[in-house]
Amino acid sequence: MFIQTQTTPNPATLKFLPGQDVSPVTPYEFVSESEAAASPLAAALFGINGVSNVFLGSDFVAITKTDDADWAVLKPQALAAIMDHFVSGAPILVDAGSPPPSDEADDTVYDGETAEIVAEIKELIATRVRPAVANDGGDIVFRRFDVGTGVVHLSMRGACSGCPSSTATLKNGVENLLKHYVPEVTAVEATI
Repeated sequence: MFIQTQTTPNPATLKFLPGQDVSPVTPYEFVSESEAAASPLAAALFGINGVSNVFLGSDFVAITKTDDADWAVLKPQALAAIMDHFVSGAPILVDAGSPPPSDEADDTVYDGETAEIVAEIKELIATRVRPAVANDGGDIVFRRFDVGTGVVHLSMRGACSGCPSSTATLKNGVENLLKHYVPEVTAVEATI
């Protein structure tokens, strides 16, 4: 098995590409060792000293290190853990029916014209924004739309969470795109 690595715009995050599906249907982010218990792969990676975040994308694993960790030490250990996981045939998630807490979806129900606006926002995010963000080892998630102010609240995950350029991505990229296609959108804000 050959695993490729790619840098991301976030210097604390490295993207690992095992050459096969990782989490093709739903991306998952693990921000603590206790959350990682839901995934044998994430748990193995959190067992490495210096790992602070594990993001499982469709065909990649993005690992964020702590400030004091060094990629020269961390990278070979991460490669070994990822390879061991895939060779073992273990599942990505222990119980796919219960996603980690950080992946909880917005449960707001929108009606009428607002529902149409939200559907259009979600479609734009899914087709135009998420693929670009995934190339950088991250993900973007719709959280809510405030119809009174026109503000769209989004969460950045994986390599994009805490990335120095994530604010620019949201304001210059996502906000401009959404405002262009959905006139009701006035701004985009990051939500944790």
